[in-house]
Amino acid sequence: MPTKIDTFTKSNSMNLKAQTYLVRLFFLSLISFASAQEMPNSLRVKSNQLVKAPYLKKGDTIAIVAPAGILMNREASIEKAKRLVESWGLHVVLGEHLYVQGSHFAGSDEERAADFQKALDNKNIKAIWSARGGYGSVRILDLLDFSTFKKHPKWIVGYSDITAIHSHVHNLGFETLHAMMATSLEEDPKETKKTIASFKSALFGESLSYQVSPNDLNRKGSAEGQLVGGNLTMLLTMLGSKSEIDTRGKILFIEEIGEYKYHIDRMLQSLKRAGYFENCKGLIIGDMTKIKKNTTPWGESIESLILEVVAEYDFPVLFDFPAGHEADNQAIILGRTIEMDVTEQHATVLFMQN
Repeated sequence: MPTKIDTFTKSNSMNLKAQTYLVRLFFLSLISFASAQEMPNSLRVKSNQLVKAPYLKKGDTIAIVAPAGILMNREASIEKAKRLVESWGLHVVLGEHLYVQGSHFAGSDEERAADFQKALDNKNIKAIWSARGGYGSVRILDLLDFSTFKKHPKWIVGYSDITAIHSHVHNLGFETLHAMMATSLEEDPKETKKTIASFKSALFGESLSYQVSPNDLNRKGSAEGQLVGGNLTMLLTMLGSKSEIDTRGKILFIEEIGEYKYHIDRMLQSLKRAGYFENCKGLIIGDMTKIKKNTTPWGESIESLILEVVAEYDFPVLFDFPAGHEADNQAIILGRTIEMDVTEQHATVLFMQN
């Protein structure tokens, strides 16, 4: 039979556990409350919905910076881009080191990062527009501090090499804009009308929806989910890092330029082994531009190559989406929920308004 002392000790032990649990619960509540206060009410979102930066309006400012490749003799192109967005009622500021020539890059890593950081931290700048891609964004990712950006988000715009930044910012919980860059205006104006129009629509918050010409090799089906992805090479580059994207329950978009078919297969096989297609809900293929010819022919089309990689999965696959390294490079919002519907007669992609 337990003594009074045994009963008292047992009761005290139970009370101590309960008190410890309540204290831990109290402090966890404080931490959650404090974290929530760091972000305005308008920016708090559900866990499956990314933060949308404020759309632009007349009088807002956009910064043109060069986070990657060198801008050699491109002043006329940048001036043309500046005049374009100014015609929309926007103000433009240029990165201090925009035209610095640092071998392959637009300045040193530190100079490119400084321009990008200044744009991130300036609350008056509502969008950061990449002058061009090339290569180099991955070299500055870990030099950037997104603390101010998290409290005052803005649109980050670009494609190709800028996929590195898109992926990193996606993992921070924010939408970004996969769209034309400043030097895209070097393309034939007759072929960039839709490119420019979609860029403006996305920046100013107009609805985005696309009707895509059906491809006989499309895999039929419908899907809804967050759109993620970008340039295939850059997605591969992000593997194993904190900037690697999670495709579970999402729709993956890819595009590429200047690769051999066997390189494309190798990259897709690597993504497959990393689980990118395991719980993916859909696959959208943009432009596959300037595919190189190898001395040993691959022997099948890009479409067949891709379908073979994802043969064991049942999600819809849409080819020929107009985004990538062609003049017709229409804007898409990465991190936004979309609906894709692929039938024999049509293929549509609708971006949800949130």
